[in-house]
Amino acid sequence: MALQPGPAFPFVRALKTVNDQLIELYPGSQGGFRVILVVSGSTHDKGRLQTGIQQHGLTVEVFQTEPQRFIKDLKDRGTHLFLSEDPVMVRQALTGGVPAATIHKPEQMLETSEKQLRVAFDADAVLFSDESERVYKKEGLQPYLKHERDNENHPLKQGPLERFAKALYRLQSMFRDKGYHRNCPIRTFLVTSRTASYTGVRALNTLRSFDLEIDEVFFLSGSNKGPVLQAIRPHVFFDDQMPHINNAKEHGIVSAHVPYGIANEQANQN
Repeated sequence: MALQPGPAFPFVRALKTVNDQLIELYPGSQGGFRVILVVSGSTHDKGRLQTGIQQHGLTVEVFQTEPQRFIKDLKDRGTHLFLSEDPVMVRQALTGGVPAATIHKPEQMLETSEKQLRVAFDADAVLFSDESERVYKKEGLQPYLKHERDNENHPLKQGPLERFAKALYRLQSMFRDKGYHRNCPIRTFLVTSRTASYTGVRALNTLRSFDLEIDEVFFLSGSNKGPVLQAIRPHVFFDDQMPHINNAKEHGIVSAHVPYGIANEQANQN
């Protein structure tokens, strides 16, 4: 029986599209995406998995690991992103210093581009640390606004997925060096509940401090993210809060929960 596509299938297919175009521009280049299917234990038929992957026209390595060395294996391979439907493995990866998220599939997946990889990120506790979110959760809206106004020109620290976003930007730069700008096969989005005032300015200042460019930024001032994501149609959207993940799923978006920061600490306590 053929292997059926899962929620990450369109994302992985888009990664291959980027790699194919990169090799056309840089023959022999090894600088593209390396996709590895990690299987734990000996219960999986590695040969069957590899055959199924080839039948779908993907380029994916199959790597077998054991639970006790799982994190070390991810680190040894320089992993920029680990995706899984297993939240326990994702938390272990994040705790071990590996960028990771739990992938969620909507009931009805929107069609996504086969020519351009499109990735959307939340800001706080995803690309950025949860410093600002901690102030909001612990002290309330007005202290949060004052904190952001007072620190408008003080960048936030890196969040758990900053390294993955930087990897995307590095590849975008390779395409732009060859004259690909609006037609670049990678496009990134920031979809945040921050406003376009000083809270948004701090976000932009933080991106500059990371030397990271995001193609499009949406400051939603607390509005639902689903309608914007539905218009963007990313292959995956990363957020640290399950209400945003669920709202994205309701709009047909494959989403990935990043279990990091105070919002998740509080959720685990409830």
